[in-house]
Amino acid sequence: MDGGGGGGAEGELTAQETALYDRQIRVWGVDAQKRLSKAHVLVCGMNGTTIEFCKNIVLAGVGSLSLMDDHMVTEDDLNANFLIPPDESIYGGRSRAEVCCESLKDFNPMVRVSVEKGDLSLVDGEFLDKFDIVVVSGASLKTKLFINDNCRKRSKRIAFYAIDCKDSCGEIFVDLQKHSYVQEAISVHWSTLPKKTAKLYFAMRVLENYELSKGYNPGETTLSDIPAVLSQRKDMCDKMSLSESQIPTALMERLLAAGKKEHPPVCAILGGILGQEVIKSISCKGDPIKNFFFFDAADGKGVIEDIPPPPTAN
Repeated sequence: MDGGGGGGAEGELTAQETALYDRQIRVWGVDAQKRLSKAHVLVCGMNGTTIEFCKNIVLAGVGSLSLMDDHMVTEDDLNANFLIPPDESIYGGRSRAEVCCESLKDFNPMVRVSVEKGDLSLVDGEFLDKFDIVVVSGASLKTKLFINDNCRKRSKRIAFYAIDCKDSCGEIFVDLQKHSYVQEAISVHWSTLPKKTAKLYFAMRVLENYELSKGYNPGETTLSDIPAVLSQRKDMCDKMSLSESQIPTALMERLLAAGKKEHPPVCAILGGILGQEVIKSISCKGDPIKNFFFFDAADGKGVIEDIPPPPTAN
């Protein structure tokens, strides 16, 4: 059967790989599986959403997966991260990346899973050159922009994804370097967007800009911040000629109350979607999400938003 575009990948699958991945080879073809088996993925930030994603691509047969998260495991991590054994004698004094790496190796011994140490906000372009895909979660807007910009500056194409879950809400951003850059996608004037644009898009931009202005890490806001956040909402809506009704106060309150909490079913949905998107990017099979995917458990709907870049000056 046709293995998809791109002219095929070098190297052949082993008999063991062909047998293990037989079902998915029947779905997307042997050439797509070859590309997948040669791809190198970096995941920064090990939480409920990213471990769902990691599980999916490890089972699918990605070439290698590197995990970056030096934070020590705490009891709070057990709420949504099923890769961490609920035994302090096992996870105590160890980083999230180390514990998750050990668990993921059991899912598929044919995939190389390893740990990268370091501060995400300080990585250089040469470090990123080792990877084809970079996934970032739980990072500040400043750090996400920094990593995305570095991915774009490299001579090789490095696909960038950002994924975050705020309890019952979640967001995925995609930059395959074939459409709008994240800075364009978040700075586009709101008055130019369709009236049906997801309210979560606007709410997440208010929240991340508030966190940036206060120097907060993601999830450090609480409901006590609501007066200041609503003031930020008003300022941004006035500047962007958008009615404040497009960003309901109840939605902002839900995002603030979420803190760093993740809702496992929402994590599973986001991780599943992201896994599909990364496999599309690597295998060249299927149309990718353009810019954003949003999910809100309040209505159970997943929404794709194609946010256009702002018009360029003549």
